[in-house]
Amino acid sequence: MTQITDKRPMSRPVKAGLVGFGWWGKTIFKELQGSKNFKLIGIAETSDLTRSAMQSDGDLKGVMIHDNFQDLLKQAELEVVILCSPHQHHAEQILQAAEANKHVFCEKPLCLSLSDARLAIHACSSRNLILGIGHERRFEPEVVALKKMIKNGELGTILQIEANFSQNKFFALPKDNWRLSNLHAPVGPLTATGIHLVDLSISILGPCETVWARLSTLGSNFENGDTLGIMMGFPNGSNALIGAVLATPFDGRLAVYGSKGWVEIRDRSHPENPTGWDVTIALMGQPVKKHFTEPAPAVLTNLESFAFAVRNVSPYPVSHTEMLANVAALEAIMASVSQNTLVNVEIP
Repeated sequence: MTQITDKRPMSRPVKAGLVGFGWWGKTIFKELQGSKNFKLIGIAETSDLTRSAMQSDGDLKGVMIHDNFQDLLKQAELEVVILCSPHQHHAEQILQAAEANKHVFCEKPLCLSLSDARLAIHACSSRNLILGIGHERRFEPEVVALKKMIKNGELGTILQIEANFSQNKFFALPKDNWRLSNLHAPVGPLTATGIHLVDLSISILGPCETVWARLSTLGSNFENGDTLGIMMGFPNGSNALIGAVLATPFDGRLAVYGSKGWVEIRDRSHPENPTGWDVTIALMGQPVKKHFTEPAPAVLTNLESFAFAVRNVSPYPVSHTEMLANVAALEAIMASVSQNTLVNVEIP
């Protein structure tokens, strides 16, 4: 089960390089500024326009700015790289970083194919390098509490998961942004938001064995779609029903139904700027209970879990098997969308 890490600072911060300074790269940068366990020493950004703007950013004083990934890898004292680059570059960048003996934290999805994910994980594990993944939703306090309830048997046998992660932030992006590209972000609602719910489902039920998915473009002109429905089937007969939409105001919901009760967690705002969670718990033979949980920095908690693993303080809580299962499901979902049929998932 995912554990929230010890928040005490380490004796020596991890010296990190950030790859990509777009929307999420800037979000990660802000999170790192709030941590004593990281020291950001370099950023690789290929956009001339973005690098030009970075030169006048006072918060970047003392941070070396590179126009390519290879020069960042050569920077003295660099220990880890944090990839906020387009998805299709992740596999090759992980391999290059591992060859340079750098630990890697990669934003989701890890890779776009299971074969690439296997190569990336082997490149890190064979060199005893830590590989972290940007599935911060595992680190939300109410998700941690939910998984504890499941482990303790409070919900009984898990029957079904229902989840939604929708937003309309991408309407503000330029039309040529890579996040709207079929090449760089295929099945847009999946690689943008739905993959988090695929990951949560796997973290609860283990690797899935079948998927059926349908993608449409109904509320936008995004070439990689805006409306996605997914059904994941698991070996024990349970299901996960997942919705992800990129053309509607924000909605975030995770509900887990068991033979002894159910739990629903609702986000009050996008996880980029969390404002807390509304939780409903219904257990057999007991009154329904509701409570509110204050916001918590799940993105930073994930990053610091990675830093603690780099310093051998505690193991990173997302296993390589789960990472592979996530990419296997992603690849199968993309195939299901393309083929309009149920697809068997290769279980790692």
